[in-house]
Amino acid sequence: MSSPQSRNGKDSKERVSRKMSIQEYELIHKEKEDENCLRKYRRQCMQDMHQKLSFGPRYGFVYELETGEQFLETIEKELKITTIVVHIYEDGIKGCDALNSSLTCLAAEYPIVKFCKIKASNTGAGDRFSLDVLPTLLIYKGGELISNFISVAEQFAEEFFAGDVESFLNEYGLLPEREVHALEHTKIEEEDVE
Repeated sequence: MSSPQSRNGKDSKERVSRKMSIQEYELIHKEKEDENCLRKYRRQCMQDMHQKLSFGPRYGFVYELETGEQFLETIEKELKITTIVVHIYEDGIKGCDALNSSLTCLAAEYPIVKFCKIKASNTGAGDRFSLDVLPTLLIYKGGELISNFISVAEQFAEEFFAGDVESFLNEYGLLPEREVHALEHTKIEEEDVE
C-alpha cells in the first residue's frame, strides 16, 4: 500500500509529464495573442499621440517642384509654422548633386520640415538664377523668405555630406530640434519587459 504522500507525489509527476490538452494550449496561445494585440494597440496609441504632438504635417522626403507656379503655391499654401527649404539647382553644376543627396538625408531626419527642389530653368525666373549662383538654398516660413544662400556649395569643403549641411543650417537656426524617435524607445521598453 502506498501512503497518501507518495500518491500526491505520483499525481504531481503525472500532471507535469502529461501532454497539454488542446484547450490548455489554445488558452495559453490566446493569452500570447492578447499580449501581442495589447502591445500593438499601445504602439498605435503612441504613434497617434506623437503625431498629434508634432504640430503639423509630416513630410520625410524631398519634393520635386516642376513649375514656378508650383513653387509659389508650395510657399503660399503651406502652414505658417512649417519651415520650407527650397534647393534651386541644375544638372551638372558642381555641388548640386551633393546638396540634393544631403537634403534627401535631412528630409528623413527632419520630417516636419518640407524640403523641395526645383531646376532653375523651371522657376520662371531663370535669368535670376544664372549658373554661377547655383546651388541656391531659399528658406521660407509663413510665406516669407527668412534666409537665402547663393552658391551655397562654396560654404562647404570639396566633398560635403548631410551632416555638413545640417550644421550649416543649424548655425543660422533654420532647423528645428531633431525629433526623438519615441516609437523606438517604446519598442526597447517592451523588449525589456519581456
